Amino acid sequence: MNPDPTTAFMPCSPSEPQQHLELESVREVPDSHAWPALDDHPTVYEPVPVVDLAGPDASVTHLARVCESWGAFQVTGHGIRSDLLERLESETRRLFALPMDQKLKAARPSNGISGYGLARISCFFSKLMWSEGFTISGSPLDHALKLWPDADPSRFCDVMQEYSEEMKQVAGRVVRLMLLSMGLTAEEMKRAEEGTRVDQLSAVLQLNSYPPCPDPNRAMGLAAHTDSSLVTLLFQSGTSGLQLLRRQDQHGPARWVTVPPRPGALIVLAGDLLQILTNGRYKSVAHRAVVNRNHHRVSVAYICGPPPHHKLSPVGKPATPAPCLAYRAVSWADYLGLKAELFDKALASIMVTEDSRGDEGICC
Repeated sequence: MNPDPTTAFMPCSPSEPQQHLELESVREVPDSHAWPALDDHPTVYEPVPVVDLAGPDASVTHLARVCESWGAFQVTGHGIRSDLLERLESETRRLFALPMDQKLKAARPSNGISGYGLARISCFFSKLMWSEGFTISGSPLDHALKLWPDADPSRFCDVMQEYSEEMKQVAGRVVRLMLLSMGLTAEEMKRAEEGTRVDQLSAVLQLNSYPPCPDPNRAMGLAAHTDSSLVTLLFQSGTSGLQLLRRQDQHGPARWVTVPPRPGALIVLAGDLLQILTNGRYKSVAHRAVVNRNHHRVSVAYICGPPPHHKLSPVGKPATPAPCLAYRAVSWADYLGLKAELFDKALASIMVTEDSRGDEGICC
């Protein structure tokens, strides 16, 4: 499950804010967490596509339309048992219900991957987010021993390990279906599968907690961003909060769409590496998490990609009229470095321009 502890999933800055509040006990949103405006785009209702991996909705034609127009969908028929999802939610809530001083014993170090901490993108924003997180890369045993020093940590560890193993299989199926939906030639498909086969995928598990907020209109659970991954598969509890940004299209201007909880479903989010691999055809989806006044929402993200130092090269025709590659080849490790420095401008930094095509010998 661990991509590379020296390069991948590092915080964007070693000076990550260290203000940890017991959010569930706060009665008024403090200035540190008060966001000036959350209505940059209207929030509307639109039915989010559902793909049944066990049914006809998994056809490549349907999936291509969904990936091109949404960059996200809910997936059912994935084979993950409901009892495992229930245990996953239970263990996630058990972790975040611990006292703050206990959680901080398993704090993520400034130069590390795993452990408890604030959202990694916090350093790009002047306000803090109404959430807390716990990242698992590899075995969670060391941290679990710190969280529950007087109890057997195996219950937590076993659930996280079982879920990660199951999710790797689902992620492999989803990525392969996405590639098949592009209509690639046999040679292009062979290239696309290098580094993206199920036995090659690497990942981390990100547990998220969004406690009830006394004034949801002034707080942000997780600010808008795209994931650096190939795909992220998200489990969310029965409280809504995830919102997708739909780009301006024939149906209207850019708008936020809330993804309603669907029992047993997972949410697939296209990441930046998928946009690179598909030559810009399947774009990564910007998303955010809003908070709720009365309910404590939790989610678990399985963030996966190729081996960290494997260079992904675009395949297929570019989404733009240009006849050549839209992006330079890049490894996940190198791209994470760009994302940590440039955030939402990272993708643009590796786009191939007319000048760079000649300089770098890039052509069709």
